[in-house]
Amino acid sequence: MRGGKGAGSLGAAPAGADRPGAARLGAAELGAELGERATLVQFSSAFCQPCRATRRVLADVAAMVPGVAHVEIDAEAALGLVRALGVDKTPTVLVLDAAGHEVRRAAGQPRKADVISALGEAI
Repeated sequence: MRGGKGAGSLGAAPAGADRPGAARLGAAELGAELGERATLVQFSSAFCQPCRATRRVLADVAAMVPGVAHVEIDAEAALGLVRALGVDKTPTVLVLDAAGHEVRRAAGQPRKADVISALGEAI
């Protein structure tokens, strides 16, 4: 898992992620409870500098928006989940709706405004 450079744009979820029967992430997969309204999932690695900045951005947004949780996952410790979700660099951010379905994804450090905008689709 290598660290990413540059800004990550929160684009649409991968094809098939939003169709009925698509994978749903929950507390068992994430190791933490989903947010009441949405969840920001961050895949990080130990020496990833952009991961630290991404952590601050996501924590700020989660604190600003009621019912939104921020969950950080060590990509190296969760290789099965990383592979299943097609995460190939850190940081990678997934925006999940209240049911745990992925609605947006960014590889690289996202801008705060983009995270807030992506939450609008999840909430």
